[in-house]
Amino acid sequence: MAVIKEEDLRQAGIKDVAVRMMTAARTAPKAKGRDNLEILYIDGEEMTLMAQKMEEISQRMDIPFFTRDAGNVKDSSGMVLIGTKIKTGGLKYCGLCGFKNCAEKEQYPDVPCIFNTNDLGIAVGSAVATAADHRVDNRIMYTAGMAALELKIFPAEVKVVFGIPLSATGKSPFFDRK
Repeated sequence: MAVIKEEDLRQAGIKDVAVRMMTAARTAPKAKGRDNLEILYIDGEEMTLMAQKMEEISQRMDIPFFTRDAGNVKDSSGMVLIGTKIKTGGLKYCGLCGFKNCAEKEQYPDVPCIFNTNDLGIAVGSAVATAADHRVDNRIMYTAGMAALELKIFPAEVKVVFGIPLSATGKSPFFDRK
């Protein structure tokens, strides 16, 4: 009979839940059935680089909560990153992005399309619900997304990213944050 401690299996459990989160994000509903998402998982050294980049942004931009979030990343076992490309739906009547229609918005390719960002939000919601269903602590972080963009982890056409660090410890690092 083998005796295995939980802590010896914890990282494998985090990765298993991350795969399920990524699947939930991928299968989440998308506007017009168009999938513009890019989904990644990082752990180990990449988590250290992510936290360092977040601290650098904090100092460079004088935004203290980037440092707070970097501390949460350091206390996490892995992270799911979900980003979206910016591609319009080709609609003649919309304007939800602030432009008259998709043709006018396409003159500004870095301006997000409401449908791409809405799809991203639904995917992120599906992912964190999956983590919660498996009792893995998590937090949606725009700060990690900004660091991922600066680190060029995603292809250049991905313009909006959120990071979801994951933890399975006796106390959630994402609770009682300062």
